[in-house]
Amino acid sequence: MRTTVTLDADLASRLKELARHRRISFKSVINAAIRAGLDAGTDRARPYLEKTRDLGVQPGVDLTKALQLATALEDEQAIDELEKRK
Repeated sequence: MRTTVTLDADLASRLKELARHRRISFKSVINAAIRAGLDAGTDRARPYLEKTRDLGVQPGVDLTKALQLATALEDEQAIDELEKRK
């Protein structure tokens, strides 16, 4: 099919250079570039699957307040260390 397309000067220059480098026609380079661009959007990446691990949490430990628990444990450790210095 014949059609008229206006290319930016830098793009036309790159396509002409590619045609010379590959020793194929300008028309073939344009068709290949358009196909590659259109096909790039159709590749479906595999969904990311996160591997889960058992944390070995004791029954009754509520992890929704894990930062509070960590802070409390650090506070207890700091108090123990200060008492040992006395």
